[in-house]
Amino acid sequence: MSRQNNSCNFKTSIGGQALIEGILMRGPSRQAIVCRTEDGLVEKTEDVRLLRDRYPFFGLPLVRGCVTFFDSLIKGMQALTYSASLIPLDEQEEPDKIDQWVNEHFSEEKAGKIIIYIAVVLGIALSVFLFIVVPTFLVSLLKPLTKTFLLRNLSEGVIKVIILLAYMSAVSHVSDVKRLFSYHGAEHKTIFCYEHGKELTVENVRPESRFHPRCGTSFLLVVVLVSILVNSVVRVTNPFARVGCHLLLLPVVVGISYEINRWCGLHDNRLSAILSAPGKWLQRITTNEPDDEMIECAIRAMELVIPEKAGTDAWGS
Repeated sequence: MSRQNNSCNFKTSIGGQALIEGILMRGPSRQAIVCRTEDGLVEKTEDVRLLRDRYPFFGLPLVRGCVTFFDSLIKGMQALTYSASLIPLDEQEEPDKIDQWVNEHFSEEKAGKIIIYIAVVLGIALSVFLFIVVPTFLVSLLKPLTKTFLLRNLSEGVIKVIILLAYMSAVSHVSDVKRLFSYHGAEHKTIFCYEHGKELTVENVRPESRFHPRCGTSFLLVVVLVSILVNSVVRVTNPFARVGCHLLLLPVVVGISYEINRWCGLHDNRLSAILSAPGKWLQRITTNEPDDEMIECAIRAMELVIPEKAGTDAWGS
């Protein structure tokens, strides 16, 4: 399998996601899930079919950000569900009432899809509640913060950042999440090792940085910061109307955030370093140092998605 040239300037479009005792890696034409079980590593690969390849409209700037975000959300939830299914039965949690009802009324395959879409919808609803509804109504109750639209918008933005940091910090202390964040670190280190043109071995991956500028977690923080700027156009005071306006502007926020993340990935200069810095700071919470078995898992997932033709996975291609 071909590798890119030995250049620290190479940036790959291959990205990953930490799973339950595993890693998802996604390349330009194939994605791989590798999980560690009691019987060893379990691998699952499938071809990647991008919507923009069939419909060029979805590959246009700003539009592609929203498409990529929702596609990653669904694919990520599917991968998480698959990794959870590999947990020994005696360690799995009992399904909740919604899952039980779906499993009773639909076939196994259809039930799995329905449960995933329900999880995605609930996840989006929770995000909207935490990062749009709560800040908007909270600021509306604090009259000194509503004297001007500028102050109001900045106050809402500060509350969003506080909520994001508080949430990430809180879950990072949960034992299972700690391991998830360690797999996240293994993913970043492995991608760095590949980008630096080194052989993918545990010894080469281990010293690499766990803070990657093109991380999806960084994207979340960029979304919050961009929303402060975009929502500055909202000039209504009624909190319900403001929530409605923020929801309408959400695709614009996601689209712009994606383009910023994409631009930062293509450039190495002072501006890109400044724009990437907040995301790297956040990764101090969302990534941990992995052990060797986690690194092995990440390496195998990476090996399964590296394209045959060197360079076809270049960032921005």
